Amino acid sequence: MQTIGLVGGMSWESSAEYYKDLNLGVERRLGGLSSARTVLASVDFAEVTALQQAEDWDGVAAILVDAARSVERAGADFLVLCTTTFHLVAEQVQAAVEVPLLHLADVVAEACREHRLEEVALIGTEFAMSRSFFIDRIASHGLRVHVPAAEHHAEINRIIYDELVHGKVLDSSRRTIVGLVDELWDAGAGGVILGCTELELLVKQADSELPVFPCTSLHVEAALDRALG
Repeated sequence: MQTIGLVGGMSWESSAEYYKDLNLGVERRLGGLSSARTVLASVDFAEVTALQQAEDWDGVAAILVDAARSVERAGADFLVLCTTTFHLVAEQVQAAVEVPLLHLADVVAEACREHRLEEVALIGTEFAMSRSFFIDRIASHGLRVHVPAAEHHAEINRIIYDELVHGKVLDSSRRTIVGLVDELWDAGAGGVILGCTELELLVKQADSELPVFPCTSLHVEAALDRALG
């Protein structure tokens, strides 16, 4: 079994889901007392978020590169960034280490293509929806990507940062997100990508008639395939 290097803390709720699901996945696949070989470096979410808001992406990259190098030194065979938004600096992180980075957008796009989809919706942080770094990477796999209209971005951000990051899962917020999924379906999307871990706490496949692609769950399964392959 290979050792999975986790760069986390963005948010700690997200990292906890990664760690839990990796270990449940190994237990499911191997049985017995088996658990995942992992190395985790957890950054200060407040620090990197402040740098993001200041558009200091070199500062963000420096922190994540330092974390990535620490898990590489600790024996990681490959890296996973436990975040969507901060994949904006994924290429800088990859360039700074010798081990491969399992890019979230590639994993999610491959899952969508396996469902023979040509158009998908992405719901995530305001930053991930309004910038092109993640959307373009998905689109490079031959997919057209829809996002909610700009007037909804602030409300989605509020649900993520004011509620879900703090473990608050509210039915009213679920109805809001599911309503946006329905609008994106009408716009032509054949599936919906939940573009941050926290949204997976709120929306499940049972809540939508469209195929739901939970980024974290797909990232974890891809990491397990690599670690156990």
